[in-house]
Amino acid sequence: MGKQLWKPGNMLYPLPVVMVSVAGLHGEQNIITIAWAGTVCSEPPMVSISVRPERYSYGLLRETGEFVVNLTTRELAFATDYCGVKSGRDVNKFEKMHLTPLPGEIVKAPLIAESPVNIECRVVRVEPLGSHDMFLAEVVAVHADEKYMDENNKFHLEKAEPIVYSHGAYLAAGALLGTFGYSVRKK
Repeated sequence: MGKQLWKPGNMLYPLPVVMVSVAGLHGEQNIITIAWAGTVCSEPPMVSISVRPERYSYGLLRETGEFVVNLTTRELAFATDYCGVKSGRDVNKFEKMHLTPLPGEIVKAPLIAESPVNIECRVVRVEPLGSHDMFLAEVVAVHADEKYMDENNKFHLEKAEPIVYSHGAYLAAGALLGTFGYSVRKK
């Protein structure tokens, strides 16, 4: 049994799939589903999202330089897909998917109330890369849903049943296999 050689492509799967909420200067709000998203730096905390210039949210992002990354869950899987295939030019995704916009603390883009974690971001640079432009952003606030906190105030995202994206499929995150450093812990 060997390995097939494929043409160069993005095979870094699975990926986090997030709903990114944006707002325009004239009060427009939209949600775009993004799989090209990730952590860039710990200090200062930074993330990146990559968006095609022809997407409706792209113009809003360029206009305001702000967005919110909203983590997705099993319960939000249908809305996650819908917000990725329908254009905000044609439909109000908050209304259609019965999602609740909440005001941000720092940015004007709304949070999605149903998401277990909302990450408010301010763009520091836009990098044209080809099919997508990368929005490099500083994290300016994080909101965590208290229903996933235990009695010691520890956050348990796994209880929200986060989902990931792989080759066109949404997948539930798996079972706990270990915790950071478990491979070197003394028994």
